[in-house]
Amino acid sequence: QVQVVESGGGLVQAGGSLRLSCTASGLTFDDYAMGWFRQDPGKEREGVSCINWSGHSTIYADSVKGRFTISRDNAKNTLYLQMNSLKPEDTAMYYCGVYPRGLYYTTRCPPEKVNYWGQGTQVTVSS
Repeated sequence: QVQVVESGGGLVQAGGSLRLSCTASGLTFDDYAMGWFRQDPGKEREGVSCINWSGHSTIYADSVKGRFTISRDNAKNTLYLQMNSLKPEDTAMYYCGVYPRGLYYTTRCPPEKVNYWGQGTQVTVSS
């Protein structure tokens, strides 16, 4: 049974930083591309950043380029999202997603293609 668990969310002032972590178990971690997604109430879930199985290819939404960094440690079955220079508009529930084995889009992070989801971690940025 696949389990995906996020951690690291919280309340931070604008300009601050947070690091999100996501562990995935029940699968061969380095066989799967993964990503971070976020959702505000009443809005669609959007792709923030994705990374391929080796970590050598990454994708970022325009809104976070230059501020967020996605990475993975396959030895620890853990995905990270380092978020710097946070803005109030980054406030959302952040989700970790695992794509089907072998699937990776080089130019976008489609949430509708994710196979497994975590429960989410709330990020709130105050102005």
